[in-house]
Amino acid sequence: MTAKKKPKVYITRKLPDAVETRMRELFEAELNIHDTPRSRDELAAAMKSADVLVPTVTDRIDEALIEEAGPQLKLIASFSNGFDHIDVDAAARKGITVTNTPNVLTEDTADMTVALILAVNRRLAEGSRILTDKPGEWTGWSPTWMLGRRIWGKRIGIVGMGRIGTAVARRAKAFGLSIHYHNRKRVSPATEEELEATYWDSLDQMLARVDIVSINCPSTPATFHLLSARRLALMQPGSIIVNTARGDIIDETAMIQLLRDNKIAGAGLDVYQNEPAVNPKLVKLAHQGRVVLLPHMGSATIEGRIDMGEKVIINIRTFFDGHRPPNRVLPGRN
Repeated sequence: MTAKKKPKVYITRKLPDAVETRMRELFEAELNIHDTPRSRDELAAAMKSADVLVPTVTDRIDEALIEEAGPQLKLIASFSNGFDHIDVDAAARKGITVTNTPNVLTEDTADMTVALILAVNRRLAEGSRILTDKPGEWTGWSPTWMLGRRIWGKRIGIVGMGRIGTAVARRAKAFGLSIHYHNRKRVSPATEEELEATYWDSLDQMLARVDIVSINCPSTPATFHLLSARRLALMQPGSIIVNTARGDIIDETAMIQLLRDNKIAGAGLDVYQNEPAVNPKLVKLAHQGRVVLLPHMGSATIEGRIDMGEKVIINIRTFFDGHRPPNRVLPGRN
């Protein structure tokens, strides 16, 4: 009996060793040992020869690249929860299936969201820098020095009450926050009761009434600049905004201006509109203690990355066994 040919799998970035080892065992896998982002030409060449492309959120797989793909490319198994970096509709027209890795980053991202809420309100980054960057400046405890803001008893407004938004709400409730949310559709009565959550069908009205705004919705054409200049201006002067979703959901220029004008109190950001470039004005605000900036590390745990890799492997194996992969992304969702 002839052994079944292993699918040729092209992996665009370095993955955890355990994932790469398993990939090599199961597939004819080409790894990215040095983790240098692949160029557009390299991606195009890979898509002309590989059976499976395993991209990440840093790889823009647009219609032009998909149209140039060879006929052997049948699966794009993205190592990501989001899929806005892939033109899923173009892939469907080409007969290419797209999969992602949902449900494994929920808790990690929710943890980071709460960490940013605490960091901004309690001035954690500022306090740390005083000890590390300005040795000798701290002379001891003082009753009026480095005063932050209490979060207990405040209102949090969650924009996007999906898996991550709900996980944020559970954590926020444990910290004594009052839960408010805006979503395309209302969550179940049981979830609302559990979280004692207030639903707002008007995002504008919610923004004007909460102390903390947490962005947890996906990036789609409908959510581009969902937090527009007009909507950001509705926020209270003492409120803060936290974004662990995608940078283009917020009008970054408008947010920066409101921060500089003291129209909002602060921001905690893990994502940026022109990522990986970070607006120098945001960096300046960070030095002034107005914002906390992180390098897109909301889901960066070793457990989460291994879980993502396992989902990629399951999607590939299921597909080449002739079945529908469990995490298929349907066209029309971009």
